[in-house]
Amino acid sequence: MERKVSDQPQPLMRVRIDRWLWAARFFKTRSQAKIAVAGGKVHVNGARAKPSRDIRIDDHLRITRATEELDITVLAMTDERGPATIAQKLYSEHSESIDRRATLKAQRRMERAGLRMPRSKPGKRDRRHRMRLKAKIESD
Repeated sequence: MERKVSDQPQPLMRVRIDRWLWAARFFKTRSQAKIAVAGGKVHVNGARAKPSRDIRIDDHLRITRATEELDITVLAMTDERGPATIAQKLYSEHSESIDRRATLKAQRRMERAGLRMPRSKPGKRDRRHRMRLKAKIESD
């Protein structure tokens, strides 16, 4: 019995999550991806995943890296790391995730400049303190 060898590679239907995260350039090394998945930093369809878990197209991933939290949908499969332009075509990030990351980035930038965003509307005590401070500045 002769075996036919195809010139074209077969499309991948499933790939290990740690390998896909590395190929999609979320982590620099595959071992970093494996550690992140094992540490609970990656959730697939709302459930915590193991490094050996296979992911499929249309799976929803939540990836936590340092202070960032990314919500993405898997669009394509690969287990080989390639250029960043190709890696960006493997997934799409949800608009809420993009907005949340932009807000956190702006907040961190302001905090580095010395400005802190209040967590809530100022209370009566805070307003009185600001009025006294303003009056003191104007009188000087």
